[in-house]
Amino acid sequence: MAKEKKYSTLLIIAASDSIGGAGIQADIKTATSQRVYAMTALTAATAQNTRAVEAIWPLPAEAVRQQIEAVLADVRPDAVKLGMLHNAGIVKCVAEEIRKHKLEHVVCDPVAVASCGDSLSADSREMAEAMKKELFPLCELVTPNIPEAEVFLGRKVDDPEKDAEILLREWGCGAVLLKGGHGQSPECLDILAADKGCARFTHARISTRNSHGTGCTLSSAIASGLAKGMKLEEAVKGGIRYVTDALRSGAPYALGGGTGPLCFWPDKEI
Repeated sequence: MAKEKKYSTLLIIAASDSIGGAGIQADIKTATSQRVYAMTALTAATAQNTRAVEAIWPLPAEAVRQQIEAVLADVRPDAVKLGMLHNAGIVKCVAEEIRKHKLEHVVCDPVAVASCGDSLSADSREMAEAMKKELFPLCELVTPNIPEAEVFLGRKVDDPEKDAEILLREWGCGAVLLKGGHGQSPECLDILAADKGCARFTHARISTRNSHGTGCTLSSAIASGLAKGMKLEEAVKGGIRYVTDALRSGAPYALGGGTGPLCFWPDKEI
């Protein structure tokens, strides 16, 4: 009898994106490209395309809880990816489940604003406070972009390395990856701040209008690496490489009239 194989598994807790370039759809595509089995708990449905987020319907926190409980009653995930949680009630529910089940390798993308600029939260201030108090201390990694970091800092990011270290101390998480994709320089700088110090990841900025879902994709790629047993810095480095390749591979494509998606099959695993 053949020896039974084990999937590397990732539990994704996030909202849907009807155009498929971000949200739970992007998370599943990314995990699948990394040969990681994706399981999900949906937090909200959205009506959106490459131009705008037209409507959001959050699920009740209890519906989110029951999805998580159903998965965990059968399969314990190797890692967890958190995306758009939408409100403080869902944030607190997810934090309770992580604590209750002692889930490991939790990667949180603190999603607040879509690529088109539309808000994705009903109560951004209350949700941010719940994330800082309840959720971030349970995470191995939190992955804010610069606009998201500025929301939590209450000011502009002046020194990315110093500000990443400030967020690390304030949030009490394992590490912070401050993403530099919103800058204008020819090179993109991402800062990984952890207890042992900061690591800098510099890569060429890709000229493309197709960047919808880059944050979702990066956090899912990193979480997939952790699910496969990679160390954090190795998973971050691989995730950045995957997203860079996906942006480059997706640049020639045309989908929709706004910010299009990247390419999820750049023929390279992390």
